[in-house]
Amino acid sequence: MGLFKRNPFGHILFLKRWLIRILGALTHRRFKGFNKLEIEGSEVLKNLPETNVLFVSNHQTYFADVVAMFHVFNASLSGRDDSIKNIGYLWNPKLNVYFVAAKETMQSGLLPKILAYAGSVSIERTWRAEGQEVNRQVKMSDVSNIKKALDDGWVITFPQGTTRPWKPIRRGTAHIIKRNKPMVVPIVIDGFRRSFDRKGLRIKKRGILQSMEIKEPLEIDYENETVDQIVEKLEYAIEQHPSFLKVIPQEELNKEEELNKERQWRY
Repeated sequence: MGLFKRNPFGHILFLKRWLIRILGALTHRRFKGFNKLEIEGSEVLKNLPETNVLFVSNHQTYFADVVAMFHVFNASLSGRDDSIKNIGYLWNPKLNVYFVAAKETMQSGLLPKILAYAGSVSIERTWRAEGQEVNRQVKMSDVSNIKKALDDGWVITFPQGTTRPWKPIRRGTAHIIKRNKPMVVPIVIDGFRRSFDRKGLRIKKRGILQSMEIKEPLEIDYENETVDQIVEKLEYAIEQHPSFLKVIPQEELNKEEELNKERQWRY
């Protein structure tokens, strides 16, 4: 029956649609109200295929980044150019958008579990668990689930695996790209860590200008480029390559260091 149609992960699409509508309505003013989201390049989204698209982005909060992307994606597909004005775009949201997130994060409370139902592909991190450094094998079921999501639609991933800037790209993202050959679309965000707490749930400061730049898909030679070459290409694309540190004013770096100290104290 249409009412109980499910996606490949067993989620009921009727329920997912209403979750996105409700969560979108509740969060809209965070990006188009007491804070403003400046968008660039949303026209790129209109020309993408329906499936096998991988978005790669830098990461600033656990949840606010991806919620903003859901807003921008749906607004653009509804005909808005670089704008999320008028939340009517939430009535018929794109249901095959997923985001890769740590399983322990998505199981840490009721709200994360609701967000997980709205589109999470939860994986077990191989380098960190419960605040401790670990070193464990990649679960093949996680790799399979990412492929399943790509086969069904669009997938958002944060290849640094952390909200702290200038951390290295995880090689696993490059392996996913070589294995699945998706269209890779870079996104660069800013302002979210100044607006929200680390989880992206609590508003830390109002009147902040947030930004999201959606870039043209990367040209990748899936067969001949090495994992290291793809990693370097991703670092430049999301503006997290070490060379970018040389062009950032020292004042901005000092602010970033203070924010990192604040996070370490809180968490």
